[in-house]
Amino acid sequence: MTSHILTETKEQILTITINRLEKKNALTRAMYAALAEAINQANDDPGVRVLLITGSGDSFTSGNDIMDFLQQPPTDETTPVSHFLQAIATAQKCLVAAVNGLAIGVGTTMLLHCDLVYAAASARLQLPFVNLGVVPEAGSSYLLPRLMGHQRAAELLMLGEPFSAAKGQEVGIINEVVADEALLPHAWGVAQKLAAKPPAALRLTKALLRENGRFTLEAMQREGAHFRDRLQSPEAIEAFTAFMERRPPDFSQFS
Repeated sequence: MTSHILTETKEQILTITINRLEKKNALTRAMYAALAEAINQANDDPGVRVLLITGSGDSFTSGNDIMDFLQQPPTDETTPVSHFLQAIATAQKCLVAAVNGLAIGVGTTMLLHCDLVYAAASARLQLPFVNLGVVPEAGSSYLLPRLMGHQRAAELLMLGEPFSAAKGQEVGIINEVVADEALLPHAWGVAQKLAAKPPAALRLTKALLRENGRFTLEAMQREGAHFRDRLQSPEAIEAFTAFMERRPPDFSQFS
């Protein structure tokens, strides 16, 4: 495990904390690998009944670490990013998310694979894929329209603008918004309730709720192919260059 991903098991609850404060908990390849490992190990650990995912400081995660991402962009489905998305999409144990602060890109799409999601009132979410010249990931192009309808999903994915935790609750991504200081105690209390349930019945209920999971995985494969292709596009190159140069991107020359 990288030191940027902290894990602790207590009362049959595995708490996974994204812990890279200086970079707003931006995810590197090593962090994706550690997240995937923690989730996969929990599947086979009878001492873990529930997983609780949160972030340190003022961020859940600000998404991909751009420099790390550009140094070795994904070229196939064997990358740490893909392993993490597969792990969270197929997790057998209940997943509870406590969203504190920024949840950008994968910080929002991973919530679609959690069973219960609680957010601090100050949390801010964003799906900026189109703004970066790429496409959605984590099966979000399949899951979001089914969660909230085409128009609301299109608004979030096509405009790519930040939205509040209250908006996230309104469209169905978040179960409940709580005061910032109450977030972790609230999410922990819910995790305790789940951990006290009959474990086999809970796992089967989750499996039944995710019965159409193969469609999500198929969507992830389609998205991944387009995502990898888009990374080489002039639009994406301009978007990422502008990001690194701290300037607005200029897409006026593209058709």
